[in-house]
Amino acid sequence: PNTGGMGAYSPAPVLTSLLRGEVIEKIIAPTVKTMADEGTPYSGVLYAGLMLTADGPKLIEYNCRFGDPECQVLMMRLESDLAEILLACAENRLAALEQPKLSPDTALTVVMAAEGYPDTPKKGGSIGGIAEAESDGARVFHAGTAMNDGSLVSSGGRVLNVTARGGSVTEAQAKAYAAVDRIAFPDGFCRRDIGYREVAREAGQR
Repeated sequence: PNTGGMGAYSPAPVLTSLLRGEVIEKIIAPTVKTMADEGTPYSGVLYAGLMLTADGPKLIEYNCRFGDPECQVLMMRLESDLAEILLACAENRLAALEQPKLSPDTALTVVMAAEGYPDTPKKGGSIGGIAEAESDGARVFHAGTAMNDGSLVSSGGRVLNVTARGGSVTEAQAKAYAAVDRIAFPDGFCRRDIGYREVAREAGQR
């Protein structure tokens, strides 16, 4: 079934500097230039959904927001002040800021979804163990959660984003899934293969 993103990792080695330059030159820059030329310059977050093909990168969609769950892994790596970056966007002075600083570490996030997602996700399922999941440096970002009589419960399809950092995709993946396994969410599930291609590639380099 078609779902929202069920995981992400950053940086993505598949996006080489050469490929990144091609994306900016052929997709992003022409879009931004055309909007400015038409009198509607864009300022803010622009999320490009891309697919890598044999003919190069192709644009699937734009969103005027952060990607989800791509934002979570970026936030785990961002060392600059996010509020200042966004304020600079709003005040038209982004060009005067230094390039945002990102940790060289890899961040990987695993989405925990409610039973029945994406068709009819079950709501109201109990959730526990968040503090335990975060005890080793992982971070749990909430999405479809709510409080019911003082207890944390699920309230939507994609419920939690369990995110960890490491020196490699392999390390970040291991930490993220270790944190997932500390969460008590009987009505929840997740994919167990986030980052598997990079983990296999890293294993082959050893």
